[in-house]
Amino acid sequence: MSALPASLARHPELDLWIRIDRAETITLFTGKVELGQGLRTAIARIGAEELDVSLERIRVSTADTRHGLNEFFTAGSQSMEDSGTSMRRAAAEARALLLARAAERLGARIGDLVVDDGTVSVRGGGARVSYWQLLGGARFACRATGEVAPKDPGAYQIIGRSARRIDLVGLVTGTARYVQDLARPGLLHARVLRPPSQCAELASLDDTPVRALPGVVAVVRDGSFVGVVADREERAVRALGALRERAHWHERETLPPVDALGDWLLAQPARSFRVVDGIAESGPTEPLMPDPRAAHALTATYTRPYQMHASIGPSAALAEWRDGALTVWSHTQGVYPIRAALAQALGIAPDAITVVHVEGPGCYGHNGADDAAFDAALIARAIPGRPVLLKWMRDDEHAWEPYGPAAVVKVAASVDASGEILDWSHDTWSNTHLLRALPYGDRTAFVGAAHRETPMPFAQPQPATFYHAGIHRNADPLYAIPRRRIVKHFVEKTPLRTSALRSLGAFTNVFAIESFMDELAAAAGIDPLAFRLRHLDDPRARAVLVAAAERSGFTRRERSSGRGSGIGFARYKNQKAYAAIAVDVRVDRASGQIALERAVIAADAGQIVDPSGLANQLEGGFIQAASWTLVEAVRFDRVRVTTLDWETYPILRFPEVPELETILIDRPGEPYLGSGEATQGPTPAAIANAVRDAIGVRLRDLPLTPERVLAALATTA
Repeated sequence: MSALPASLARHPELDLWIRIDRAETITLFTGKVELGQGLRTAIARIGAEELDVSLERIRVSTADTRHGLNEFFTAGSQSMEDSGTSMRRAAAEARALLLARAAERLGARIGDLVVDDGTVSVRGGGARVSYWQLLGGARFACRATGEVAPKDPGAYQIIGRSARRIDLVGLVTGTARYVQDLARPGLLHARVLRPPSQCAELASLDDTPVRALPGVVAVVRDGSFVGVVADREERAVRALGALRERAHWHERETLPPVDALGDWLLAQPARSFRVVDGIAESGPTEPLMPDPRAAHALTATYTRPYQMHASIGPSAALAEWRDGALTVWSHTQGVYPIRAALAQALGIAPDAITVVHVEGPGCYGHNGADDAAFDAALIARAIPGRPVLLKWMRDDEHAWEPYGPAAVVKVAASVDASGEILDWSHDTWSNTHLLRALPYGDRTAFVGAAHRETPMPFAQPQPATFYHAGIHRNADPLYAIPRRRIVKHFVEKTPLRTSALRSLGAFTNVFAIESFMDELAAAAGIDPLAFRLRHLDDPRARAVLVAAAERSGFTRRERSSGRGSGIGFARYKNQKAYAAIAVDVRVDRASGQIALERAVIAADAGQIVDPSGLANQLEGGFIQAASWTLVEAVRFDRVRVTTLDWETYPILRFPEVPELETILIDRPGEPYLGSGEATQGPTPAAIANAVRDAIGVRLRDLPLTPERVLAALATTA
């Protein structure tokens, strides 16, 4: 018997994973959620392949506490490894059970049976029976054993081949329904009056005129938490504007100087941990002593500002209190964790709460979704029996979502005369990347709960020490380096609320590592690709680097004024998908503007399930990371966040997206490797390396704005 995958081992009942429907379809269940990453299609392909049915027959149901399949959060590029692997094994066992029933029904040996789109027949012709005749509408009523081997990859007909996403028609025709589109009988619309700054307290509010506005059903007040409910959405928005005009707040200076953020971060008290094999542990963190054989010894400091998820659509949730029970429809990343957090914050039993995932604006991390769910629940409790659809406004989303934290990375290394790295030191400072909605006793992660009359204090951040967690994610280079010192510095004090943003600390750490690899290569007088390859033992890592370089022409590049090429590489968490990126840029010396011209991505995510979906993930990650690299930064004065719209917080626009090409290296039979965050880290380094190649200056502070380009050029004039 082989061990079951973790999710299937926790939930071995086959009926939690697969249902043979009477309507000659099959419903597959996953405890993960669809965030736009193509989860439904991937799960459908795995199930259809193992069950020998067409994709058209497959329906996929995502996370819903009513069903009972708890796969925690959809995060960390774990969905395929957790849910995908479990579905593969569950579907293989389901097929074996169906074949056993068919053999009994047909009076044949299992080895003589063949399956075609869910119809089982005896090889060579004769009687047949379908899955739906065998089990349609009934339960398997058994548990996975681990004794059934999945299909050999050589027999795949669906996995690894191109096909349309199962949700594509709805996406392109506008018929797909998101949480913002939900409607129920008696629906009410709500907005929340958010404080103007992180520590503002409501001094006074005359809401009497607002209550009298047309369509206003209620103004819900609980300390500094104020919500308005109306019968129509535009009336709720109008009432919110009236509340803002009548609200007076006490504010104070609590934010550091934004232009000296890195210095501020380094000056704060920090808890330091050495990182050994990806695990943060207590112990000495003294500097490495210089190697006497060093021909070159370099140091560099890299920084990142606070950055947003900046979801195109603001967060939303639908909540309904009825007969003492609460139902919440949310685009949360974890229906069971938020159910527990809501129960604790609202003072009710978890069993009285149902949370149903509904797709919403993409986030790839902990954005405002969970906060919107709490807001909706709190307001709906004041109006029992009526469903309340609550939406955040754009300035709510920009000012109040949990940000990706600022970071500082200091790297030092030495190289001998032959170009071999002798030692490597990596220190990374940042705030928490992990403060999701969970039950924290008398504390909370919900913004709204902290603003109530009896406020719940925010949960106290704690250092995450597990494998490649938070701050130290990808801080340990994959390269073969004989002496290394990796240290994470957990800074508890944070002026702004922070939590998980796609790739967590890997974005900054890989930016630093891969930029510094170019700096070391230059000092040693070695081509940056050759320098990387001589320090990589992993053949799969070498393969993606070579593939990206060859396809992009990196090794054959010709220098021209203002144009350059750069490369970056990482294996996410040193255990998931491999990705190498080669980028061509053009830099205008007069304006400092960086234009991305072309990017080639090469990736190895193990066995490929959906080539198009995998390419979409990798390319989407590149575009988002390029936006962080070039334009995104949360700005603030000493009191308030000031980047409240798309003018003050720009993101990469369609005309700025380069020509993209993606090379996928398939590994049939190898485990699925999480790919959703694989391109985040290599992207900023590849761009920065290309800028250095184009104009001869090294930029180490993100974002790489025109002002920073011009300032760097001025120092070389």
